[in-house]
Amino acid sequence: MPSDAAQATAAPAAISLYDARPFFEKALQYGVANGLINQAKLDAMCVEAPKGMVQIAGYFGSEFLRPELEKARERMINLVSLFLEESCQGDVHRAAESLRDNSLLSRSKGGSDMLKKLIAMPQSSHFGMSERKGFTDEMIPHMAKWSLRPLSDYRAELATRRHATDLIEAATWMADQLDVSDEELEEFGAEAEAVIRTALLIEAVGRDTLPDWIGFEKTIGVLRRQPMLASEDAIVVPEDLPAHLHAAVESVRQSVLAEMPRILDASASPRKLFTQTTAFMGRYFWIEDALAEIDHHERSASNEWRKATLGQTDEDALLTVFLHIAAGSAPKISMTESSAATLIRKIRKTGLHPEKAKAFIQAHAPSALREGYVELWRLFLQEAQPLLLSDAITSHNDAMALLRRECVVVAKPAATS
Repeated sequence: MPSDAAQATAAPAAISLYDARPFFEKALQYGVANGLINQAKLDAMCVEAPKGMVQIAGYFGSEFLRPELEKARERMINLVSLFLEESCQGDVHRAAESLRDNSLLSRSKGGSDMLKKLIAMPQSSHFGMSERKGFTDEMIPHMAKWSLRPLSDYRAELATRRHATDLIEAATWMADQLDVSDEELEEFGAEAEAVIRTALLIEAVGRDTLPDWIGFEKTIGVLRRQPMLASEDAIVVPEDLPAHLHAAVESVRQSVLAEMPRILDASASPRKLFTQTTAFMGRYFWIEDALAEIDHHERSASNEWRKATLGQTDEDALLTVFLHIAAGSAPKISMTESSAATLIRKIRKTGLHPEKAKAFIQAHAPSALREGYVELWRLFLQEAQPLLLSDAITSHNDAMALLRRECVVVAKPAATS
């Protein structure tokens, strides 16, 4: 082990003093000390500095108030420091040469331009929340705050905003390949990462347009039926995507792959997963088209209705269908004498559930006829329910008579020889 004397000797070498001076001051003193900046240049700076302070004070407030002028001095020093340290990568020698070869006001303007560019960049990757119109006068209050912030804050914010910018640009590029413009994305209030995630899935299954909900639901269905399309080899960054956007899209692609086990889990319907599960809400994009969804629902409902009723519109056939559904049996538009008797016995054993038939009508009947069919079912139940559930000795014959009158009960076909 080293001796105590050796440790005491080595300790001071491990200490690094923190220099809190503005970088402008460091570069200026270095330039003077090393003969890079002469007296003439210092005199020129002394002439430029008051002009710059007045301009900055006027820009942010008033050039006539002493507190504003003092604040302007701080802003000018910080703006010059920001520009020198960033453009010279912290090298005081290069920064001193920059002060020697250029005017002080140009270095201050360089810092100001850096901040204007930063502030004009989007803070969010949400199309509906990002300003992409460049620096405007409305942003001057933000500029006032940033003009006093250190380089470390600037660099952290720049990294965040660059990432948001890349995501927006990548989403715009990918959406354009699918015939959706950035103006439409703004109108839809799309989130860039959500657009990218959906575009990756769309391209993996071979579709060529950004979907509405129905199309997105079908896309998930394809992935669940063909999980090879959900593999790392199938979900890929587009080859012709601009190179500077690859990193942003790759990070989104990795998040999609991480979510794929849950996406492929058929125990949760797409609607429940993507619109009712907190972890997935807002993470994927589809075009909101209420009319298309209504149309799809109507067509789906019509298919179920036609399947159950076989296109029948007679009230006795429809009541036969409703009664079978309420009894928990497969819907039928007619029944034989024996099957009617069996249905009555089933109802008396397991019960009648009128709400099931009503729910079926409300979900699947043609919209213009739903109210009438619900009323038809209600009036039928007023007489039929007591008879169908009665345990009186004569109730079976009464129930059969009711079904012959109100429903479709046919004689059993004669056997052929």
